[in-house]
Formats: sequence, structure tokens, C-alpha cells
Amino acid sequence: MHGSDERLQILHMARSEVLAGRMSRRAFLRLGLALGLSAGATALVACSNPSPTPTPVQSAPTPTGAGGRLRVATEIPVQLDPAFASSDAEILILNHVYDYLVDIDANNAITPRLAREWTVSDDGLRYRFTLHDGVTFHDGSRLTAADVVWTFNRLRDPALQLPTADLYANIADIAEENETTVAFTLSEPNPFFLYDLSDNHALILRAGTTNAATSFNGTGPFKVVEYRTENRIDLVAATPYFQAGKPLVSALEIIFFADQAAAVDALRGGQVDLVLRMPTPLFQTLQQTTGIVTVQTPTNGFDLVRLRSDREPGNKPEVIRALKLATDRQAIFQQVKAGLGAVGRDSPIGPLFSAYYSEETPLPPRDPAAARALLETAGYRDGLKLDLHVPDSGDRPDLAVVLKEQWAEAGIDVNVIVEPESVYYGDDRWLEVDLGITGWGSRPVPQFYLDVMLVSGAIWNESHFSDAEFDALAALARTTLNEDERVRAYREIQRILIERGPIIIPYFFAQLSAHREGLRGYVAKAFPGRTDLASIAV
Repeated sequence: MHGSDERLQILHMARSEVLAGRMSRRAFLRLGLALGLSAGATALVACSNPSPTPTPVQSAPTPTGAGGRLRVATEIPVQLDPAFASSDAEILILNHVYDYLVDIDANNAITPRLAREWTVSDDGLRYRFTLHDGVTFHDGSRLTAADVVWTFNRLRDPALQLPTADLYANIADIAEENETTVAFTLSEPNPFFLYDLSDNHALILRAGTTNAATSFNGTGPFKVVEYRTENRIDLVAATPYFQAGKPLVSALEIIFFADQAAAVDALRGGQVDLVLRMPTPLFQTLQQTTGIVTVQTPTNGFDLVRLRSDREPGNKPEVIRALKLATDRQAIFQQVKAGLGAVGRDSPIGPLFSAYYSEETPLPPRDPAAARALLETAGYRDGLKLDLHVPDSGDRPDLAVVLKEQWAEAGIDVNVIVEPESVYYGDDRWLEVDLGITGWGSRPVPQFYLDVMLVSGAIWNESHFSDAEFDALAALARTTLNEDERVRAYREIQRILIERGPIIIPYFFAQLSAHREGLRGYVAKAFPGRTDLASIAV
């Protein structure tokens, strides 16, 4: 996408809804106007042929569970209740035990899943979904609209303190019209509502489920046979499955590794077939390895360096500015990512969001002397000592080492504490530490990051950032029907984060994965936990 093409892409996706009978022409025209496009431009899209979506070359599908065993390496999961899952490993497992109402493909387009079709009212406030007939949970019970209603009511229950409570605050009502029809009524129009319904946590549970972290009773393409918490989870094809031709293997093994080097060694040694993510140095070692196929995918995922801003030392603006001045983002991008991805600008609105991304506000050039002077002004005449908590996944330990070296020149003494990813995220410890590095996966729209990561009181506001001007702009971007207003709001948000946000985003990473030759049907996704393993044949 280039510039305003992002809005046109949204409109092209909406056009497919019109052609499928799920959206009226009037609602389509209203969406175009809400996105800031003229009536003429909207009409042209309505009459045009959408750009073709690239289709991966793969072998013809084989019958469901036709045979073979797929072995996938991932990190150790901690939380397997879909409503609370956060890591790639957790989301990957759950994505194959359960199903979404609607899904997102590798090109960020909305696709049917449990809902076979839907319609949108002319005013954009009512979404009506028709479910596939005959879908069953793994315990044999039949899926009904009541399960969908129960799942989303749970996800928006403020008592559970879930990140989705804010995401779904705009839902006024969810109603079961009959066993296969469910209707959502919104408080105000939201052109991205279908993306909200495909959030990582929005996997459909059976109504009344009380032990979601251990029951594994989904409608997904695989059902759990055995879960050994420290080393693996074994699954078999769920038959029958409502998506014809899936899954393409009869058994799925998701094998846990305490570190990614061991996972890559297992790929080299033939113990696993696919590694969905890995640090840059390991990826580079595999690029010339016989029998291994490497894949890199652009994403808006990033590693977030953040300082708690609600207590010392982060509640002193001079300290935040000092950290920014002590950081050379371009050098980090080259040293840590080897130029794979894009340089960051301390905002989650990256280059892939081309309609909103801006370089109008300059990043401060690195100036360790000025950073040291700011620390003295803040009362740290002898420098600043900080513990930096880092998960052991991806390139985050390497990022921590480079930051330690750069910041030392400004009088900032960093003690790097590398922890297993399961420990870093376990019991939400990552939300409590003063200084940390957190990996954030790619999302199809930027508003997600603002609403769950940065607005005051957000459920995953790990920097404890609170800024009235920022909050007002985020609310405007979330609710305005004027696309020009949204663009201006996002650009002002980027300015605020560069100037005073307690965060540093040095780069946006490419998703790096690898698999053995002969694997068919693998399509890399920007968020690896959403990879469709049911479409892979061995």
C-alpha cells in the first residue's frame, strides 16, 4: 500500500462484502465517505475489479486428516485460556483448538470462519452473522448462536479485567436471533468492527465453560490428546471438521523449547518441521543450509523499550528525554536486525500503516552529552542505575546489550536481566517492572496499540503512560467518521510519543521463520501465532 491506498484497500475489502450480499450498496457508500473518500472515488471502487490477492503456490488439498504428522517448534506456553492468552505459543495452540467468528488472512483481509455470511445495516450499527450448520465442539455438542453470545459477553465483562473489555466497549447489545444467527448492535459506527471480532482472544467457547484454561473443548481443526506443560502438546485431526479439506495432516505436535537456538537445532536435525520465529543471527545461519527454506515477512511488529512513568525515575521528563537522546535507533536496527524490517520512530504507527505514518516530527539526534546533562538536571549527578528486564526470545537480549553500551556513554548504568519468556509474561510481571523490553506483534490496524498499550488506564499500559492530550487524540482517532481528522490525530499522536512518550521503538521487525523442504501450504503471517497449520501438508 502507498499513501491513501490503505483507505482504498479497506474499500475494496468492503466491496467484496457487497458482492457477497453481506453489505448494502448504501452502507458501502457511507463507509467510503467515512474514510474521507469522495462519492466519485467510492463509486469508482464499486465498479472496479479489486486488485488480485497473491495466492501461494501449493499442492492440491488432500482429504481431512489424510495422514502425516506436522511438528512445530514454539516457546513454552503459560496461559491457555483464550481470553487471557498473549504469547505466540499460546495463541498458536488455541488457534487450532478453537475457531473465530471471522478470521484474518495473510493479506489482512477478513474471511469467514464460524460465520459463513454476514450483513451490515445501512447505518453501520448492526452486524448480523449466520453460522455454519452442523458445527460441533470436540465433546460432540452442537455450536449455536448462544455460544457466540456467551463468549463475547465474557470478553467484554469488566469484572474480568480483560484487554477486550475496552475493545468491545462500543457493543451495545449481542442477541441470539435463532440457533444459527447472532446480531451485534453498536453504540456508534466502527468501520473496523470485523477486525475487532477477529482479535486474538475472540475464540468461541462453549457457553458456560468454567475451566477454559484446561478443557480444550473447541470447534477447531485439531483436538487435544495430551498436554505436557513443560515440553509438548499432542493433537489429532478433529473429524468431521466444517471447513472442507482441513486439516491436511492427521496429527499435530507442537513442541516446546526453552530457547530458540534449540528449536533451530531441532529443525536442522529433523526433529521438527517448522520454526515460526527466530532471532536474526539464527535466521542468517539457516539461509545457506541445505534442505531448509527460510521466509521473511514484513510486519508492524516491534520491540518496545519502555520506562514506567508513574514513579521515579520515569516520572521525571528529563529522564525520558535523556533515554531518547542516548539511543541511536539506526545503529540498533543494523546491529540487532541486520537491516531486516524498518527503523522505528518511538510510535507503534509504523510504515506499513502508510496512510497514517509520518516523519514530520524529527527524531532527536543521538547526543550522550546532552542526555547526561538532563540526568544531572533531574538530580542524578552521578548517573542513573537501572535494571532492564528482558525476555529471552527473539533479538531482545541482543537489543538489551546494545542499549546498555549506548546508554553507558550518557551515564546510564544498565543491569540486564534476561528471563525466560514464560517468566517475563507470567503473572503479568512485565506490567510491574520499571524498565523492560516487550515484543508486540503485528496488528491490521493501529488503533489497537493505542487503546490497549498507551491510553490512560489501558489494560496493557506497561509504561503507565497518562497524557490528557494523547488520550483525547486517541479517542478522536477511534470514533471520528472523518478520515482526514483521523490522519491528523495519528500524526499528532506520533509527535507526542517522540517528544515525551516513555517509550522507545527502535525498529519494526520482519517475521523470520524456516521450515524443512517438502513442507507444502505454509503461508507466513505477520503475527506467527495466527499461522494456519491446518492448511499445511507434510
